[in-house]
Amino acid sequence: MVSRIPKPHTRFTSDSATFSFYLGDCVDILDRLPLGSIDAIVTSPPYNLGIRYRSYDDTMPRSQYLEWTGEWVSKAARAMAPDGSLFLNVGAKPTDPWTAIEVAQATRPYLHLQNTIHWIKSIAIEKSLAGTNSKLADDLAVGHYKPINSRRFLHDCHEFVFHFTAGGQTRIDRQAIGVRYQDRSNIGRWQGAASGVRCRGNTWFIPYETIQSRAKDRPHPATFPPKLPEMCLRMNGLDRTRLVADPFLGLGSTAVACAQLGISFIGIEMDEGYLNEAVDRTRAALAPSVIARTNRRK
Repeated sequence: MVSRIPKPHTRFTSDSATFSFYLGDCVDILDRLPLGSIDAIVTSPPYNLGIRYRSYDDTMPRSQYLEWTGEWVSKAARAMAPDGSLFLNVGAKPTDPWTAIEVAQATRPYLHLQNTIHWIKSIAIEKSLAGTNSKLADDLAVGHYKPINSRRFLHDCHEFVFHFTAGGQTRIDRQAIGVRYQDRSNIGRWQGAASGVRCRGNTWFIPYETIQSRAKDRPHPATFPPKLPEMCLRMNGLDRTRLVADPFLGLGSTAVACAQLGISFIGIEMDEGYLNEAVDRTRAALAPSVIARTNRRK
């Protein structure tokens, strides 16, 4: 019998949502969450690429890492609502390009891959290829990328966000993350185009914010900007997303997105320093006047 969920390390409420933060192993805590209670999970686990975390060894043998992936995903699938979504962000590196694909394969026994989203962190667009309605004055190169000093590999400008659901039939809100048509002259003859917004597709350009000090502004070796989980939650449908979880909390980008959207949140993190940073960032994303109660364990 699964024991009940432990007391959270920190919990606070706003006028519309509750935020609970758990210090511990996500496999254990996910297994204690009520069956089918989570509407969406947006997370980014360790990639097993040798990243230097403070409390986690990111150099498991590949077979052990993939076995562990299946273990935590099985617990996440158990906690997800029947029409819920798991948005799983995974990257790779040029010398180990199969990591993301193998993680997706390890998830396959438990969930259905419904959409594959390409998170573009940096992009270059030539004016001559952008079309007559682009309004570009010159070639455009924007965003931040991980430079690769190699004569074999390109700079790393992209990561995957795999959208998993129970059976591949989950309704999504394409219009909520849509983009306006550049040329509106012919949209009157297209069914569903009356709003003037089209599906964004599966390439999402979301750059990191420019920072002055990594140690101060981004004290975690692997994180994503809050805009990424915000887009995932809007795509999932805000009308039916009441409780969100991130089992690899990190600095709390998913929690910040939930605070901005007024959605209740559960975060799990094994490093207390990262957890406390995530709590502080989440509270900062809420107007001070709407925080009704805070309880942090001593």
